[in-house]
Amino acid sequence: MPQSDTVQADARRFLDERGSTAALAPNGLNPATIMEKAVKDRIVESYFYKEQCFALNEADIVDRVVEHVRFVGGTHGDAQKPSPFLCLAFKLLELGPSEAVVREYLSYGGEHFKYLRALACFYYRLTRRAADVHRALEPFLGDRRKLRTRGRRGAALTYVDEFVDGLLTRERVCATSLWKMPPREVLEDLDELEPRVSPLGDLEDILDEEDEGEGEGEEGPRDEDAEEGEVGGDMDVDREEGGLSRSGSRSP
Repeated sequence: MPQSDTVQADARRFLDERGSTAALAPNGLNPATIMEKAVKDRIVESYFYKEQCFALNEADIVDRVVEHVRFVGGTHGDAQKPSPFLCLAFKLLELGPSEAVVREYLSYGGEHFKYLRALACFYYRLTRRAADVHRALEPFLGDRRKLRTRGRRGAALTYVDEFVDGLLTRERVCATSLWKMPPREVLEDLDELEPRVSPLGDLEDILDEEDEGEGEGEEGPRDEDAEEGEVGGDMDVDREEGGLSRSGSRSP
């Protein structure tokens, strides 16, 4: 078999020290250097990567997620073993799937397989521009499906929306340092994003309605207090007058 037709059994070509042959990600980063070297070394030496990530294509990724991904995480245990989730994220960095494929992971595939959506969100955060990340991931802030997580502190439970919120706000997720995105407010000022509307409605309108409701509710008690004060004043006078009368009756 000609040398050009052989399939690399590992990531040496992708992680060539002289420079990766992979195209730059849409956000301008080199996909071969997005993850830290120590993490990449653990991934390419792991049994799961060698056994299950060999010669995968974009469609095979879905099969591997369904068969093997049972939790979201980076490295875990005393040996800092890389999770199948992290290994498949690294494989996506190697493959560099098209925008249409990633959107399919996020939308249709993600509706059926929550861990596929989580993986696609993680990959999208690593490789896309800030405005595109917000537009693609914010719709999933309403996804309340449960996710298992596993890390140095052990296993835990989270939700898809919490995981997505972490991708938008945190600096490190799944043993990977996330490139620093500008705040959403800055992107809005630059007209790269429209102001986000909460599913509950406009925040200013909600606060105004609450203030009006509180104002109406306070009028009653203020009137009652005033009435009580007026009654109390009469009672004080009566008590004083009664006291004078009693003191007068006691005086010789």
